[in-house]
Amino acid sequence: MSPATDWNPAALAADLVHYKELFSKLRFSYVEQVTKERFLRAVVAAQPEFVSAEENAELEEALKADKEDLKAKKQEVAVLIGDLEAQGRSLAQRYEQVQLQTAQLESLPTQIAELEETIQRLQEKQEPKSEDAEMSLPLHPTLDLLRQREQESQSLDLEIARLQAALPAKKAEVQRLQDELAPIQMRKIKAVEEAKDARSRREGGGGEADELEEKGRWLRGVESSLKAMLEV
Repeated sequence: MSPATDWNPAALAADLVHYKELFSKLRFSYVEQVTKERFLRAVVAAQPEFVSAEENAELEEALKADKEDLKAKKQEVAVLIGDLEAQGRSLAQRYEQVQLQTAQLESLPTQIAELEETIQRLQEKQEPKSEDAEMSLPLHPTLDLLRQREQESQSLDLEIARLQAALPAKKAEVQRLQDELAPIQMRKIKAVEEAKDARSRREGGGGEADELEEKGRWLRGVESSLKAMLEV
C-alpha cells in the first residue's frame, strides 16, 4: 500500500471497519474457547463444581457491573475513534494539499522557462518602437505615468467644477453691472443729444455748452470703467 493510500480517508475508514469486525470475531472466539475449557474441566474433574443460586446472583451482579463498565469503555472508544477519524481526514487533506503544492512547485521552473522563451519570441517579433518614448515604456513606468495622467485629469476636473460653480455668481455680477450700465447709457444718449444741441448753441456763443461738454466727458469715463469691469 502506497503512502498516498495510507492517508486516504476512505482507506482509513475501511481499516477501522475491518478491525472492528476482526475484534468482534476474536472476542467471540475467546468467549467460545473459555466456555469450552470450563465445561471440559467441569466434566473431567474428580469433584464436579456446582454453583449455587447465591453464587449465580453474585456472578450476575458482577457481570452487570462489568457490562456497564464495558459499555462506558465502548463509548470512550467510540469517541476516540471519532476523533481519530476526524484527525485522519484532516491529515489526509493536508497531505493531499502538500502533495499538490509540491507538484506545482516542481513544475514552476519549467513554466518560468517557457514564459521567458515566449517573452523573448514576442520581443523579437515586436514592431519597430515608436519615436514617442512614452509608448515604449516598461510596465511599471507605464503604470506610474498612467497614475500621473489620471491625477492631472482629476485636477482639471476639479478646476472645471470650481469654475462651473462660480459661473452663476459671475453671470449675476454681469447682469447687475448691465443693469447699472443701462441708465448710464440712457444718460449718455441724452448727454450726446444735449452736446449736439450745445454745439449748435455754442456756435452762437454761451457758457452752458462748456458745462454740457464736461458732463459728456464724465459720462464717457463712467461708461469706459463699467465696460472694463464687465470684461473682467
